[in-house]
Amino acid sequence: MVIVFMLMTSVLVVAQYDKQQFFLRGRQALIEGKYAQAIEHFNLLTRLDTTLHEAYFFRGIAKYNLGDFYGAQADFDKTIYINLLYTPAYHYRAITHSRIGKYDLALKDLEEAVDLRPGFAGLYFSRGVTYFLSQQFEKAVEDFNLFLRREPKVPDAYLNRGASYLFLGDTLKAINDYETAISLNRFEPEGYIRRARIYIMQKKLDLAIEDLNSAIELDSVNTFALFNRALALYDNKEIMAALNDLETVLRLDPGNALTLYNRALIRTQIGDYNNAIEDYDRVLSINPNNVLAYYNRAAVFIELGRFRDAMDDYSQAINLYPDFANAYMNRSYVKNQLGRFNSAKRDYETAQQKVSEYRAKRGSDTSAIASLADTTKKYDRLLALDADFAKQDFSNELLQYRDVDIRLKPLFKFRPAERRVEYVALDKRFRDKTIEAFMESLPIPVSLSSSQKSISLELQTNYLRLADSSLHIGKEHATLFAKALLEADKKQFNTALECYGQAIEQNPEETFYYLNRGALQSEMIDFISSIESNVQVLTLDNSGATRAKVKDSNTRNYDYTAAIHDMKKAVNLSPEIPYIYYNLGNLYCLSGDLPEAIVQYSKALEIFPNIGEAYYNRGLVQIYLQDNEKGCLDMSKAGELGIEEAYSVIKKYCTKEEL
Repeated sequence: MVIVFMLMTSVLVVAQYDKQQFFLRGRQALIEGKYAQAIEHFNLLTRLDTTLHEAYFFRGIAKYNLGDFYGAQADFDKTIYINLLYTPAYHYRAITHSRIGKYDLALKDLEEAVDLRPGFAGLYFSRGVTYFLSQQFEKAVEDFNLFLRREPKVPDAYLNRGASYLFLGDTLKAINDYETAISLNRFEPEGYIRRARIYIMQKKLDLAIEDLNSAIELDSVNTFALFNRALALYDNKEIMAALNDLETVLRLDPGNALTLYNRALIRTQIGDYNNAIEDYDRVLSINPNNVLAYYNRAAVFIELGRFRDAMDDYSQAINLYPDFANAYMNRSYVKNQLGRFNSAKRDYETAQQKVSEYRAKRGSDTSAIASLADTTKKYDRLLALDADFAKQDFSNELLQYRDVDIRLKPLFKFRPAERRVEYVALDKRFRDKTIEAFMESLPIPVSLSSSQKSISLELQTNYLRLADSSLHIGKEHATLFAKALLEADKKQFNTALECYGQAIEQNPEETFYYLNRGALQSEMIDFISSIESNVQVLTLDNSGATRAKVKDSNTRNYDYTAAIHDMKKAVNLSPEIPYIYYNLGNLYCLSGDLPEAIVQYSKALEIFPNIGEAYYNRGLVQIYLQDNEKGCLDMSKAGELGIEEAYSVIKKYCTKEEL
């Protein structure tokens, strides 16, 4: 959902022309959907005037549209702190609170906004959505009624009220609202899809398929419509047509686990066993705790005569749900086939015991776990998005699964530059006389950054020729350092390391020689590991589960001790330089000491709070450690400071799926 404030009617009264220009540029970037660019403009504006509430508000809007809900909330907080009567901030903070599941806070904000502007219909719509998300469906209906009295021609309000009626069990009113929405906008597929889902529930399959055909004609890549049509076609005994729709969904969205699971079931039914196993394998790589995938894959193994594999899968299903009577029963059969008669008998007796327990508590326990002891139940039907078991095992992250490798932002070090660095007003870079004096002392221009961009080969050659010709002519250690930078740029690591060593021998009290040598030693490890295809990265899945992962199963552990030693020496010499702590954070992270990595990133930010890379890396580590809220707040700050990749992480790990 994209939120857009009425930018064109907003007036900002400022005293200086420059402020107005920054505001106009930021506003225009918002209108054009250039949200990261808008944030840059509003950043400058907030630096010029920290009391300008609208600058924080519009920056919050930009962050929201980038999926940065925690960052947006912080900006709306600041807006309200500056101007307690600014209604839009309460409204949009409420929407933001809803997106991160803080429904009580959202409702509180909406109450405040309604008190300030009781005649603004949009507030009732937003509050209705919030009541719906917090499962207060009767109150949601009341608010959608209030909205529709003022705005009777808005299709989304009917769709939302219809959904509320559906959860209240009133399918007739739900269908009436969906039909009204369709009549108001016949070119929007959502009304047809929602009405079709009710028809599927009512077993009116022809009507459901007709509605879904209409939706797909309007939007041929609507995976939700295609998925639901597959369910309707399957129930209508049109098996191959259902399979075709599922395959279309997977072409558009290859990681949709629920679709993979359903396709596996159909492939099993038509005898396409090897491909069915491949689908189950993919489902289980996404969610290794999916009991039904193990259970049904075991049945395919039986068809192929792979009884040991079937036994392993039934065992996995039982480990996940020890009350699964059918799994015991089927494992008993498989063990008999393998000649394990005593063990088979024990499984059969356990199954009977589970059945007895199930029957004894059937009246009081209707949970999915209890139903797994029901040997009369079949588990080979397609699952819908709202099926009980789907809610438990096919959680939202599985519907849009994307496994990604997220790398830390690189170490800070001195690098060859095309020209001397010049500082300008409002520059975000850390300024330190020691750093500036050091850079001036070198025979070539350098920059201190985490960027891995290299200078041109021609310039590199010219600089290297200059460095070589300058050796033995005074300040030799500075020239050796410059030569080391250039050799490292060419991946001549051993030569660079030797030059750093010689520079340190000549001037053992120079902080930045240790900083760069430590960074080089880390880069050498990274380079070797990349050749061996053992690059270690932080790998996260959408559920927030995290793991260290290497690209190859033949893993090696790499020793960062020497790099850490150099970086600690640099800290001892110059404890006021934040980038050294940042580098230590990276090195500890690569060494597997994540808590210490967080400590070091925090030290860097205490000294200089504008290191976007430190927020990014600390946020990544915190998400890895499943401290998502802190991690997401750090990612928000990283994005605000210009690390655009932060928004990809935010969208993946910091958003709450809408119901």
